[in-house]
Amino acid sequence: MLIGLAFINPVKRWVNFSTEKKESSGDIKIVSFNIKAGLMGKEEIQNYLKAQDADVILLQEDGGLEYPTLKNYHRTQSNGFLTILTKHKLSNEKLIFSEDGGLPSGLQADIEINGRSYRFIDVYLYPFQFEKKMVKLNGNTEENEQKVKGVVKKLIPTFKIHQDQVKKIRTGIENSPYPVIIAGDFNSVPNSYEYYHLAEDLEDAFMTAGRGSATSFHDYKFPIRIDYVFSSKSLRATSYVVDRSVSISDHYPIIAEISLNGK
Repeated sequence: MLIGLAFINPVKRWVNFSTEKKESSGDIKIVSFNIKAGLMGKEEIQNYLKAQDADVILLQEDGGLEYPTLKNYHRTQSNGFLTILTKHKLSNEKLIFSEDGGLPSGLQADIEINGRSYRFIDVYLYPFQFEKKMVKLNGNTEENEQKVKGVVKKLIPTFKIHQDQVKKIRTGIENSPYPVIIAGDFNSVPNSYEYYHLAEDLEDAFMTAGRGSATSFHDYKFPIRIDYVFSSKSLRATSYVVDRSVSISDHYPIIAEISLNGK
C-alpha cells in the first residue's frame, strides 16, 4: 500500500483518474498552444484562437505570425518564437535567454486583471529534435542499438541546456512581486528534472482540475505530455482541458480556467 501511495502523484501527472469534480468557471481563461509556426494551417489557428475568446493566450513556435482577427488583444513585441496576447493591460515584457545566447526559452510579462497584477511566463525549452524514425525500433538489433545511442547522444547536451534555462526561468518566478502563472511547451515529461524544478512551490493545473489523459504532443504514436500550466498556490485552477478536437499543430492546445481568489 505504501508503494502504491508513493506512485499516485507521479502517475497522476500523466493520467488523472480523480473523482470527477463539478465544473466551475474561473475568473480567467488561458490558452497555451505550440502552433508550429502555422505550418498546418495559419487561418485555422487564427479562427481557433478567436473562437476561444481567452483572457490570455501563450503561444510557442509562433513564427512571427500576425493576428489580425484578434483585434481586441494587446500583444508582446514579436520575436518570431514566443508570443503573449491578452485582453488586459500588458507591461514589463522581458525575454529570458539561456547562457548559450540562442533562442529565448521564456517570455515574461505582467498583466493587470481586475485591478491586480499577475506575472505570466511563456515557456519553450530547447527541443530534443528527435525525428520519428530515431525513436521507432524494429527487429534489427544492430540498428536499434545505434538508434538508442543516437538518442542518448542528443539527451545529454539538451539536458545541460535545460538546466540553465530552468534556472533563468526560476529567477523570473522567484523575483516576481505578483502571483505567477507559467505555461508552455517544456519539451520534458512529468517526473523530470525540468518538471520538478519549474513546478517548485507552484501547482500543476492538470493535477488540480484535469481528468483523464494529459497527453499533449501527438506527432508520435505513443502518449507523451510535454505541455503544462502551473500557477502560484494563491490561485486555483478550476478546469483543465487538452483540446483534442483540433489537429492544426503537432501539439494539442491546452485550455485552463483559473480562479484568482485562490482556494
